[in-house]
Amino acid sequence: MPISRRTTAAILPLLLSSMALTGCGGGDDGGGSRADGKIEGKIRFQTWNLRANFKDYFNGLIDAFEKKYPDVKVTWLDQPAENYAEKLSADAGSGNLPDVVNVSPDLAHPLAKAGVLMNLDREKASSRYRSEYTPEAWRGNALPGLDGTYAFPWYLNTGPMFYNKALFRKAGLDPADPPRSYDELFSAADTMARATDGEVATLAGTPSVEDFGRYGVQLMNGDATAFTYNERKGVELLTRYKKLYDKGGLDGQALTNTPEKAGQKFLEQKVAMNPGSAHDLETFKRDAPSLYKNLGITEAPNNTGKPNMYVMGLAVKENSEHKAAAIAFAHFVTDGRNQESFAHQVAIFPSTRGSLDKPYWTHDDGTDEGRVRVASAKLLKGAVNYTPVVMSDEMKTVLQNEVAKALQGKKSPKEALDDAVAQSNKLLQQG
Repeated sequence: MPISRRTTAAILPLLLSSMALTGCGGGDDGGGSRADGKIEGKIRFQTWNLRANFKDYFNGLIDAFEKKYPDVKVTWLDQPAENYAEKLSADAGSGNLPDVVNVSPDLAHPLAKAGVLMNLDREKASSRYRSEYTPEAWRGNALPGLDGTYAFPWYLNTGPMFYNKALFRKAGLDPADPPRSYDELFSAADTMARATDGEVATLAGTPSVEDFGRYGVQLMNGDATAFTYNERKGVELLTRYKKLYDKGGLDGQALTNTPEKAGQKFLEQKVAMNPGSAHDLETFKRDAPSLYKNLGITEAPNNTGKPNMYVMGLAVKENSEHKAAAIAFAHFVTDGRNQESFAHQVAIFPSTRGSLDKPYWTHDDGTDEGRVRVASAKLLKGAVNYTPVVMSDEMKTVLQNEVAKALQGKKSPKEALDDAVAQSNKLLQQG
């Protein structure tokens, strides 16, 4: 189930050029029916790699909607995870985009910029539902520079930070008080490195753009036309990571560690903290019972008071021939009852107001899944999506490579971030 971002750097030029050739477009003059018209007609609904595991759920959902609105017929399409962004672009360019499409904010951005998606805030038929969703979720689907939200909030996700209480005790750290700010994190990491003579690192990975966001760095300018994470706080964070790396507080293989390798280091108790999920708990119980017995769960440190979250949404095609039906269906799928039902089947979280206050997300039932579910649900209140929607995988790789050069001492933190920003802004302008 996709909860993270996919490469979209080349999608917008392809989309714009193909739309220019075909004459297909969106916006107020893009055609289609009235958003406040009669709820009727045949619409197509596209999900992202969900049919294999949730066929019965979605078939039941569609049956319930068609029973409520007998003049509507919904055809369900499902696309594989691979090349989903390219598929969206090709369908939009040819005028074949489904009426309701499953998108993350980074996938929605080029489509909305090309005028293919409906701005929910501008249509009374859709904006009237805004109060049903949490403010964080609605903002999570807002797109910078485009003045509006372009998808109904659907499911959310986040991940807690696991930490090893036994390693904390051994280093003289309080296992009941894990680091919550970056000052506390770097202080604990220094203590851990000294107490273990560098044999145990606190972290296994280099800082990502999410770390810069949680640190309080301004990642982009106001209209998302240029990256700015080379500002003073960004340089400060990377400088602190460099010192941590030199002292052994950061794993020696952090420059090449994948998330899987970092997870293995944590399982082997060579690293004291690592992000995780309920699936990891099952692995720890089976393969590392001593770790499992001493496992702590907290949120990733931040200086903003706002954890990170991932967002999924359902967008409506701007020139849908049955826009009223498309809006009604997108809202139906994402209303409180149906979101909660879906979230009982898979480890995701509803974006509707009040849902996360219910016992399923507030009371630990004693299972591994319940333990992580409750911890994660707490993090979503006030959470934000730190990764800029215009930041492609290529731009993330640029940042990762420049961070590695700084940690290796090949460049100063300021030089590395200046170069990363320059390269990423160039890519952004090309896109």
